Amino acid sequence: MVLSECYGFVKYALVCVNLIFWAVGLAAVALALWMLTGQTFLTSLAEEQHNLNAGLYILFSAGFLMLIVALLGCCGAFRESQCMLVAFFSCLLVVIVAQIAAGAWLYANSNRLEELVKSNVINTVKNKYGEDATHTDTVDAFQSELGCCGATGPADWTGSKYATKDPSNPVSLTVSEDANNEYKVPESCCKDRSSGACKADRKIKVAGVVRSAIYSEGCVNKLMDTLNSQKNIVIGVTAGVGILELLGLIFSIMLCCTIGSSDRYKA
Repeated sequence: MVLSECYGFVKYALVCVNLIFWAVGLAAVALALWMLTGQTFLTSLAEEQHNLNAGLYILFSAGFLMLIVALLGCCGAFRESQCMLVAFFSCLLVVIVAQIAAGAWLYANSNRLEELVKSNVINTVKNKYGEDATHTDTVDAFQSELGCCGATGPADWTGSKYATKDPSNPVSLTVSEDANNEYKVPESCCKDRSSGACKADRKIKVAGVVRSAIYSEGCVNKLMDTLNSQKNIVIGVTAGVGILELLGLIFSIMLCCTIGSSDRYKA
């Protein structure tokens, strides 16, 4: 009686774990497809688009594999099939090893993240703002939302394509030695776009003081603070998924052994 109750608990616990795997896999597939087909902050700022796409395809593959793993686990538990449970165990083990390898790679390359963000934001500010609608909207969005201007500060707009093509600012902005030269920052750099000071203070002298109506802090530090603030959430979710995967391995082995034992008794 006790053995039967334990068997039933392990069986339905494994089904519940696999339903969560199915949800995680579906979320990963949906996220990868959304980022591959749409324009997001990451895709619009990525300098090496092929590398980003490769990562998204890996995410899609991992999510699809998780869906297969969940299907094998549920079917193996309901049909009490040792073959399916062994296949589930093997696939889940591959997923765990891949996750550990990906985590190790991310940890080893974490120091490059700030440099990558900084170089991409500077490149977007200098060369793509005002030239491409997607990049323009992206920069406007994070400057307004984060309360910042440029990559390291408003001076990053000096000599940018946006500033140099501005017909209301005919002075050459590439000759920074002339203290009379001015550069212009976008409206999204203003603390209050509707204020009269916004229009006047958007024109800044090269090497001059940034007026109070304009955000003086660069966006790289703000972006990194935002990313770092999400670390605990990412770590928590990763730990939770890892615990569920470990339980899946344990439950599948227990169920597989129980099914094997009952088959021997029947024989």
